[in-house]
Amino acid sequence: MQYDYEAYSTDLIFYHSGAEVCKPSHSYGPAIRDHYLIHFIINGKGIYKVGDKIYELSKGNAFLICPNVITYYKADKEKPWSYMWVGFNGQKAKDYLQKANLDNKNLIFNFKNDSIQEILKQLNNCNQLSVCKDFNLLGYLYLLLGKMIEESLNIDNEKEIKNNYVEEAIIYIKANYSRNITIIDIAKYLSLNRSYLYILFQQQLRTSPQQYLIEYRINKACELMESTRLTISQISRSVGYNDPLMFSKIFKKYKGLSPKYYRNSIQISEKK
Repeated sequence: MQYDYEAYSTDLIFYHSGAEVCKPSHSYGPAIRDHYLIHFIINGKGIYKVGDKIYELSKGNAFLICPNVITYYKADKEKPWSYMWVGFNGQKAKDYLQKANLDNKNLIFNFKNDSIQEILKQLNNCNQLSVCKDFNLLGYLYLLLGKMIEESLNIDNEKEIKNNYVEEAIIYIKANYSRNITIIDIAKYLSLNRSYLYILFQQQLRTSPQQYLIEYRINKACELMESTRLTISQISRSVGYNDPLMFSKIFKKYKGLSPKYYRNSIQISEKK
């Protein structure tokens, strides 16, 4: 994936990104680059050599290649690595990397957060876009560096960050429950793996994202029944269900009454 960066001058410039499953003993270099390049190891292991220093790296490690520095890297013979990479430059690229504790003296980054790998996947998928691709690529690059900076601070703030993910998910649900959104949409918005999002909700709220979304929609439907004269079909669409029959089935499961009988019970109660 290549980006036409020559026409742009900015704080951050996207060059290229990609992924590779290496063959045993596959190597590159010695060579230099004219930009920053980070390889994120997804599986396997290998070595990274800069000057006289050799790093033995494996899954969960990332290594930085700085501009105009001779480097060499090689996949293991028995367990060759697979990695994803991103290349970039720009006036503030060095500053952003330093915030993630990366520079020419500290070239190794450890990542645990699934969201980093998910952002890299989205970055590579941007190549399929025909509209606003350049903006999306740059946006994902900023998001990636932001997550790396966040990860570098993760030791002391892991609990706070997890709470923030759940809070952001709830904000997204409240803003978009009336649309036909799914849990996959929420996970993508947060750049998280769907399974990881499920774990966070269970840890923080003792419920699943799906359960939270359904209950929020049902409660909103109840509010509309009490405060408006909208039909059941109109209420169904207003809370994100295009199929009124499906809405009625889910509503009855959670409230014990069909939407029609629930509304009747409200009206009877009000008359009393």
